[in-house]
Amino acid sequence: MPTGCLRVLLGDQLDREGATLRDIDAEHDVVLLAEVVGEASGEGADIRSHKQRTAAFLAAMRHFAAALRSEAIRVRYVALTDSENTQTLVGEVRRACAELQPACVVMTEPGEWRLLNDFKVLSGYLKQQACHLEIREDTHFLVSHSEFARFASTRKTLQMEPFYRQVRKRFGILMQPDGAPEGGQWNLDHDNRRAFKQAPKVPRLPHFERDEIIQEVCEIIETHLPENPGKLDRWIWPVTRAQALTALDDFIEHRLPFFGDFEDAMWSGEPFLYHSLLSVPLNLKLLNPREVVERAVDAYRTGHAPLNAVEGFVRQVIGWREFIRGIYWHEGPGYRHRNHLEAHGHLPDFFWSGEAPLECLREALAPVIAFGYSHHIQRLMVLANFCLIAGVDPRAVGDWFFAMYVDAVDWVTTPNTIGMALYADGGVVGSKPYAASGKYIQRMSNHCANCAFSVNHRHGAGACPYNAFYWDFLLRHETRFAGNPRMALGVRNLAKLDPQERQAIQRTATHYRQTFGITRDPEHVTPQESSTRHLKALPVNIKGCA
Repeated sequence: MPTGCLRVLLGDQLDREGATLRDIDAEHDVVLLAEVVGEASGEGADIRSHKQRTAAFLAAMRHFAAALRSEAIRVRYVALTDSENTQTLVGEVRRACAELQPACVVMTEPGEWRLLNDFKVLSGYLKQQACHLEIREDTHFLVSHSEFARFASTRKTLQMEPFYRQVRKRFGILMQPDGAPEGGQWNLDHDNRRAFKQAPKVPRLPHFERDEIIQEVCEIIETHLPENPGKLDRWIWPVTRAQALTALDDFIEHRLPFFGDFEDAMWSGEPFLYHSLLSVPLNLKLLNPREVVERAVDAYRTGHAPLNAVEGFVRQVIGWREFIRGIYWHEGPGYRHRNHLEAHGHLPDFFWSGEAPLECLREALAPVIAFGYSHHIQRLMVLANFCLIAGVDPRAVGDWFFAMYVDAVDWVTTPNTIGMALYADGGVVGSKPYAASGKYIQRMSNHCANCAFSVNHRHGAGACPYNAFYWDFLLRHETRFAGNPRMALGVRNLAKLDPQERQAIQRTATHYRQTFGITRDPEHVTPQESSTRHLKALPVNIKGCA
């Protein structure tokens, strides 16, 4: 049968209504999906992808291919173990074109600068073969590149809040007929900072069966990628459209009503709490942000969920998610290499093993090792905050987040780490570094009560490392932050420290950096070797899942 167009689908483009498939000719076109080892790490990253991240992508791709075949759509599926697999996406497109001789290749733009450039280079080769490459803009998102560029051109600084308000106005989301925001306020974040006073009663996550496809994928990973970090013994991820809708239903029904109040809270043994875990099906494109937001808004309109919960969730989806993608494409491919604070420390080995010396770090890392997941406050205020104030190299941190989270895609992971989490962009994403001492963690969790370190001390034996690192961070950057109004309080507090206390803080911080391996210079140990050597059963009881 002759081939019309080769339709190339990437693993994070599993949307039947997406740009690549919107005008498919089922009789003549062929859809290409390829599992390749070359996409197991980010640009320049000498790391392997978490087993659950790899399994989720491969299982979702295989299920999607089966769904296409059920529509009588021709699918060319290249498995990871196929003997002729070139193990690169560009290589598989070239191989498919050589065999099928399509008149054109149609694809949606990748979510990564590196891949986009690879395919642009490929277009020259295809042109020589009388084959046209069409790269379409990703219609999954609400805001196009040109629309974000127009927004950016009117701003001296790129802040999420005015962007978020603009998107709400344009699409009429949580808006009153007179053009005012629902409830009279645009942002209800001040209502979403409650902490638990006692152990919360958290609903269990929906159960997704380990079907034959998931089981087969897991066996392939354990056989062919055994050195990859993470575990596969428990499964929580939706990998089909039907499962993604079930996950959405479950969140709206059982967790959204409480999401707002406890959005920033943490509790030992409860990594999921009232969070949606919908970033995975959203980033795989099994869910569309429009339908997710519509369901949340309906929950408010019907009285099922309060406004602070719905507005907080909507802000994550149409505000932060869209904004951070705009930043990625606006700032260019060099953005990932920025290091404004000149941090060059090593990422501690316990980030790969989970065997951290602090209770809060162990609690944040345990679900990462087990599931490739932790919620946004654990990511920002525990894990990334530790790296920020300790002075860990931003690229090492970014590579770790890309490797270890199931929802990691370069367009979202890079600006979230380089910009939001580590202030390595010098203030493009955030007007201040999200630096905090152990007091923040104590206020928002019960972790400090069970920790070997004292959150009441900032230097000396047994002092909380977050306290020592935080004050040392301010001391190291005192001059740099002197003119930042949002850092004024912290800088002013430095004036209260006498020379002896300053020295004691710096000594304690230096000691912890050496103890944790942040300032080590031994023979090179790769992250894979580190994770394999230290990956053991974690002493943390994770609840809420099968």
